[in-house]
Amino acid sequence: MTAHNCRFCNAPLKHRFVDLGSMPLANAYLTEEQLKQPEPSYPLRAFVCSECWLVQADAFVPPEDIFSHYAYFSSYSDGWVEHARQFTLMARKRFGLDEASQVIEVASNDGYLLKHFVEAGVPVLGIEPAENVAEVARQIGVPTEARFFGRETAADLVSRGLAADIAIGNNVLAHVPAINDFVGGLSAVLKRDGVVSVEFPHLLRLMENIQFDTVYHEHFYYLSLLAVEKVFAAHGLKVFDVEELPTHGGSLRVLACRTTSTAHATCPGVAKVRADEAAADFEKVETYEAFQNRVAPIKDGLLAFLNEAKRNGKTVAAYGAAAKGNTLLNFCGIGTDLIDYVVDRNPHKQGHYLPGSKLPIYAPEKMDETQPDYVLILPWNIKNEVVAANSRVGAWGGRFAVAVPELTVIG
Repeated sequence: MTAHNCRFCNAPLKHRFVDLGSMPLANAYLTEEQLKQPEPSYPLRAFVCSECWLVQADAFVPPEDIFSHYAYFSSYSDGWVEHARQFTLMARKRFGLDEASQVIEVASNDGYLLKHFVEAGVPVLGIEPAENVAEVARQIGVPTEARFFGRETAADLVSRGLAADIAIGNNVLAHVPAINDFVGGLSAVLKRDGVVSVEFPHLLRLMENIQFDTVYHEHFYYLSLLAVEKVFAAHGLKVFDVEELPTHGGSLRVLACRTTSTAHATCPGVAKVRADEAAADFEKVETYEAFQNRVAPIKDGLLAFLNEAKRNGKTVAAYGAAAKGNTLLNFCGIGTDLIDYVVDRNPHKQGHYLPGSKLPIYAPEKMDETQPDYVLILPWNIKNEVVAANSRVGAWGGRFAVAVPELTVIG
């Protein structure tokens, strides 16, 4: 089926996890001018390595093309900013971070997390490849360097006296094709007893809840603790704690240190998640190959709902110009014939069009003008936040819907 090899252990990749067909990049939002031009699309599929169990997508596009100018700004999700603030409180207390410490965050985005350390007087440095996003962080007082992270960057930081007491990487481990260079960099940038803290959507939750729409070209990996421990161990890191989080449909926060450090006792969360993955047969190829057949019913359910709404003269808008929404819409072949438009709080997306489906993106106030009968929430992971913030939809008789893991109408 494929001739390429695992990016971590180099074993041949022979077993399909999911194949979603061909589609454009999920974060390649279109301008009015680009609507008239051919839109590049690429196969979107993922495989599992039967040696190290790392689930990984084909790579067709270099990360420089995706992340050097980026449309995702973390600060437009209130829940995510609060999640980050709570993390900084925990980290300062648990690891004794103060004005003598050094915090480094990789893929630090617009400073949404590091700003809380800055306010507390803890020295920080953000490493963010997208210059447009890094500049936003600098404007709020978060020192940020616009560069990609790996062993070379880590060596440079250490040579400048910036070795980390804690190196943070939230929702970035899945985005780096050169995973050995990246994790090698995390290991190298640490002080002797320093801590790595990474968060990523948990493959176990993706599979349980059929979150296939979180598969897109910018996500090179779909991560289990099983695979992450193997990658970390190869670079001199040991996992000492794992916390299960509700973010992004169910994530893990993995804390690790150098294998030579004795400063961090192993916590019960590690054994708990290992056992959960073992119970789910994460060391059997058949477990992964069965996932494809669970995806089609979601497409069928959403299309049936939208076609019925159209037959009945009902209008549908979408909420959240999220990457996962683009995977869902493009896999289902949905365009402006079934959904009128999408709204998003992020002004950097407004005035653009979704890749593939070409839905126009407006500010949320657009819904007040047209009063749609249904609002399809594309980022289902924040559906409660969206419903609570847009209660006025119910006032005109509108209702919310989500498509994953099955079509559900809310209210």
